Amino acid sequence: MTEYTDIAVTNADYVTTVEIQRPPTNFFDHSLIGQIADAFAAADEDPDCRAILLASQGKHFCAGANFGTGKADNSGSSDFTEEGFRNTTGILYREGARLFTTKTPIVAAIQGAAIGGGLGLALVADFRVAAHEARFAANFVKLGIHQGFGISVTLPRVIGQQAAAMMLLTGKRVTGEEALKIGLVDVLTDQANLRARATELAREIAENAPLAITSVRATLRAALADEVIKATEHELKEQQWLRATEDAEEGIRSVAERRAGNFQGR
Repeated sequence: MTEYTDIAVTNADYVTTVEIQRPPTNFFDHSLIGQIADAFAAADEDPDCRAILLASQGKHFCAGANFGTGKADNSGSSDFTEEGFRNTTGILYREGARLFTTKTPIVAAIQGAAIGGGLGLALVADFRVAAHEARFAANFVKLGIHQGFGISVTLPRVIGQQAAAMMLLTGKRVTGEEALKIGLVDVLTDQANLRARATELAREIAENAPLAITSVRATLRAALADEVIKATEHELKEQQWLRATEDAEEGIRSVAERRAGNFQGR
């Protein structure tokens, strides 16, 4: 059994639970995404795994990416530094693309916020079970940058082009109830029942013929991994030049200060 530093992996009733353990906000970096990808790959090879439950400790599912300084001695700051962004985003997206090569169906249990890259992580899953308190946002334009983590592909695929454009161009937060209406969430439940309801759905999948499940899922998600890889290459180019603009500096400050941005288009 592989030992991980930021996730816990357990298995019961043909369901492998991968729990992110960076509470309360579960900011991720390429190390954490790599660990999740490793756990997913191991689950694919485990005959006792027929479905994966992706969950997290703490108040929020995932509040986004931690770019910090991009150095090995980074203390875990969630600061959105230009150096960290430049040094780590490409690595992060390469690790993230591995998640989409997973053969096993994935159910995500979403509590609290799934914001920015955290929304991208939630969209890796086949299904999302969310608490009423959950909220979702592709808030990249409020930061002054382009969306990433393959969201250009995954968000329209799940909720449609028009609803995706609404989220991406406004950057607005979507409640659990709104997410259910637009198809971003498949099941909405009480916070106290979230993990149990998500596990129930994973077990409902796992009780079926495993070879058929793998075959059907491969058909439904055909070429998705390749589309995400291509999309992240474009997303990264757009993010890199936008991150160097004054608007990005203002956007990052304004979001941190919980105010509207004063953008100048430069």
